[in-house]
Amino acid sequence: MTNDIQTLMTDLGRRARTAARALALCPAFDKNKALRAAAQAIRIDAKLIVAANAADMAAGEAKGLSAALLDRLMLNPARVEAMAKGLEEIAALPDPVGRTLAEWTRPNGLAIARVAVPLGVVGIIYESRPNVTADAAGLCLKSGNAAILRGGSESFHSSQAIMTALLGGITAAGLPADCVQMVPTTDREAVGAMLRLSEFIDVIVPRGGKSLVARVVEESRIPLFQHLEGICHTYVDAAAEMEMAKAVVLNAKMRRTGVCGATETLLVDAACAATHLAPLVSMLIDAGCEVRGDAAAQQADIRALPADDADWNTEYLDAIIAVKVVDGVRAAVDHVNTHGSGHTDAIVTADATAAEAFLQGCDSAIVLWNASTQFADGGEFGMGAEIGISTGKMHARGPVGVEQLCTFKYVVKGAGQVRPG
Repeated sequence: MTNDIQTLMTDLGRRARTAARALALCPAFDKNKALRAAAQAIRIDAKLIVAANAADMAAGEAKGLSAALLDRLMLNPARVEAMAKGLEEIAALPDPVGRTLAEWTRPNGLAIARVAVPLGVVGIIYESRPNVTADAAGLCLKSGNAAILRGGSESFHSSQAIMTALLGGITAAGLPADCVQMVPTTDREAVGAMLRLSEFIDVIVPRGGKSLVARVVEESRIPLFQHLEGICHTYVDAAAEMEMAKAVVLNAKMRRTGVCGATETLLVDAACAATHLAPLVSMLIDAGCEVRGDAAAQQADIRALPADDADWNTEYLDAIIAVKVVDGVRAAVDHVNTHGSGHTDAIVTADATAAEAFLQGCDSAIVLWNASTQFADGGEFGMGAEIGISTGKMHARGPVGVEQLCTFKYVVKGAGQVRPG
């Protein structure tokens, strides 16, 4: 690692720590003012942001990125406006800092409260999705955390344009510019240096492909909110209403195939395979989705390709789905817990007992009943946005929003009590 990269990253970390101390004490009014100003700045710079994105898109096409990855990368006026609205929605949320999470009084009169406080400095490492720049900055700002953002090389120009707009709004509102910083280089050595800044960064959020997350897990000296791959399932139970099943499955797979909440495996109850399997498989193929299925799925439509063992463990992020017939809800739960990534899984059924068995049995961050897995999104959960979907189990799980970007401290008030010997 070059001294220049190490010096650059250390400087970013030191400045972020200083900004975090100021931001932790910032009144909610000032944070919300900055978020709204940043939203307006994004609207003003919308054409510049789209133009910068066009350069990234051209480079991505030349590089041979898949259609799904290009969809993740692409910004248009509607998506830029969605970023601005997302910042305004974050501003409208209750301030998570200073919340009393619990309080009680001891027999000796000590009053104890558990109070929410910012984590401090959050490092976000992400690939190809430039909207993460605005979402992550907004969520960290609202929760009183300084942020160091390291976007992928594919979205470098887009993210830089978004960051310019964000900083214009933040500084115009009187907040320190260092509360949100972006790593100004695409050099991969910067990631390694960032993962060693334990003196300055309190938590790392990796958001990207399997190789990125694996590298972060292996190298980081800093605690992580792991955003692992989204091997998501939709299980169609014997009691599923056919039209609902078709609508949910089609949306879960094909609305946007490149998002982490896209269904990658369809499970169908053997008890309804005779009536439900063929319509579902044919619908997906007719919609342009490649189906890789077990023997039953292949018999349901001759266009289905054979699945192999790897298909049950694959996040395609493309118009491809694995299809398998299972023997009831218990078998579906077993398959999800064996092959899933703990991200998001759904059941379609009119049977409340089967639904509860699935919802209770699946060891996933998000479980749904009669709804598309593509609702796995902080904005759809009313969080304004998300910094990622945590598939781990420590501290934060599922969409990581402003509340999950807080930790807590104990505030103890007494009247001169001393501890007896």
